[in-house]
Amino acid sequence: MACHFSFLGGSLSFSGMNAPLEPQTIVQKLEEVLKPEAPLELIEQNTPVGIIIPAHQLGTTMEFLYQDAELYFDQLACITALDLDKPSAFEVVYHLNSIPFGHQVAIHVPLEMGTEELMPEVDSVAHIWKTANWHEREAFDLVGIRFNNHPDLRRILLPQDWEGYPLRKDYQEQEYYHGIKVAY
Repeated sequence: MACHFSFLGGSLSFSGMNAPLEPQTIVQKLEEVLKPEAPLELIEQNTPVGIIIPAHQLGTTMEFLYQDAELYFDQLACITALDLDKPSAFEVVYHLNSIPFGHQVAIHVPLEMGTEELMPEVDSVAHIWKTANWHEREAFDLVGIRFNNHPDLRRILLPQDWEGYPLRKDYQEQEYYHGIKVAY
């Protein structure tokens, strides 16, 4: 069976089903494209296997993972934003699947927060996968991650004037919201 996909100004054709690529092969392909200063770190104990990518290379990484004919990660299943145990340290994790090829990978992007006013930030991938739109808005709303070039970055679950980000470790619940007691 032959299939043909068009995306981001390019196209992809393949015939038959290939076995999923090994995680190390995916890392090698990424290193050829990104040419990182240090080797990319593979997190093998996770399911799916994770790869740590520097934040400044996220856009190039994701476009490559989507457009490469051997990889074709056509599904962004989930974006998870984490406030880590270290001070001012955050991580965004992108769970990707290639439906035609059966690959899975989790892209881990460590972020740091400079000051109280500066939110951790990374580039949006909503132009690649439409599902990123709401996933990124949720991460913004609950953890305070700013996604640069997002088409509509605003709160999605909480009111627009809500104070703080409830899934951060330093979150202080407001006592009142518009005169209504919030604390349980």
